[in-house]
Amino acid sequence: MTEYLIRLVQVHESFRKPEILALAALANINVEVLSYSESSPFCTVKLHDEATARALISRSVLSKAIFELWAAGSTYPDLHAAVRQNASARGTRYKTCSFKFEVDAYQGKRSAAAQRELIESFSYLGFNGPIVMRGAEETFCVFEEWDGSGTALKRVWMGRLIARGSRDAIATYDLKRRCYISTTSMDAELALITANLTLAAPGKLIYDPFAGTGSFLVAAAHFGAYVAGSDIDGRSVRGKDGKRDVKANFKQYGLEGRLLDVWVADLTNDPLRAGRWLDGILCDPPYGVREGLKVLGTRDREKVKEVIILGNGEAAHFFLALLSDILTFASTSLVDNGRLSLWMPTANESLTELSVPTHPSLELVSVCVQAFNKWSRRLLTYRRLPDKEVVYTEEFLRERMEMLGREGFVGATADELNDFRRKYFKGFKPPPHDSEAGS
Repeated sequence: MTEYLIRLVQVHESFRKPEILALAALANINVEVLSYSESSPFCTVKLHDEATARALISRSVLSKAIFELWAAGSTYPDLHAAVRQNASARGTRYKTCSFKFEVDAYQGKRSAAAQRELIESFSYLGFNGPIVMRGAEETFCVFEEWDGSGTALKRVWMGRLIARGSRDAIATYDLKRRCYISTTSMDAELALITANLTLAAPGKLIYDPFAGTGSFLVAAAHFGAYVAGSDIDGRSVRGKDGKRDVKANFKQYGLEGRLLDVWVADLTNDPLRAGRWLDGILCDPPYGVREGLKVLGTRDREKVKEVIILGNGEAAHFFLALLSDILTFASTSLVDNGRLSLWMPTANESLTELSVPTHPSLELVSVCVQAFNKWSRRLLTYRRLPDKEVVYTEEFLRERMEMLGREGFVGATADELNDFRRKYFKGFKPPPHDSEAGS
């Protein structure tokens, strides 16, 4: 096992480690995370070899690159001592090849002269090959992490570039240049991350029951999956002016061969063949903020097939019943170890693990949070357990029955059906105290 340093991007911090672990699971890679913090873009891991490192990082959207870690230290004297100690073990492999050095200072700044001086301090390595700024055979990098003020150096690393991530895909699928979009189209970066967490890959079949303009389907197809989608809104499926529709997006990117079809359907009355044959489900369910709320399912509580169980015992409004429908659908449609990734909005006041919906057949793999001003949305990823691992507890069954019997579960208006929507349009204001309510 060899130590590597992953240079992450400092955005969507809670998504980064889950993406790395998902890619490791997809490639059947054993990865040991040695150090990771959401406040830092530097993550150190142990991997088997270079080929493993390349396979892990090649499709990562939130990683800039991965480096073979040569040394680390709190100060430059510590770093140089470690590099000298390990240099002999690396032999003469890099003595004559073309190379270049780079300096990556996070929360700090180095002038060109300071960078040159820093690079020359490694001259004891004895690299005699030509220095080539473009197309060098080997790239070495010195990493610095400074404190927030940029005055105190916290940590330094030195490593050799192995492979770069897949961030160029973000520009390729930029919504600004896409043929067909709507107000609810997910941006390219988050759509690609969602596809990674769902383990979209060649030979897999991925489905989006709220396809809209196909953002998630395009992202999954980019990674080689065959995709299909549906939406209750026929206008999204039919598109605009007879030319701009979901299929036009796939044609724009040369992905037509990976789109099976899109159709109009309600999740609770889907025409799909019953059975566990989907490799992945990814979706952003409607929650009635940017578009009017469309209720999928029934308001007749006797017809509700499954009821969501929250850790805090508080069953919410009909939007959460929709989430329950999604989890139930996933439990009956996904193959063993197939994944469900769904987006769920939450007021920041209730952003706790207790409010994550659960199902006995689904294991929660990760919770990623995208925070806004007064609300957030979470990307929840689940793994479909093999049947032999599923346990229907008495507590689950009891809470399910209690949920079905609660008064007020059936709403009449969009706000009553969707607690998050009501809070959003009321500015997430706290409820009035009893004295205020009576005045």
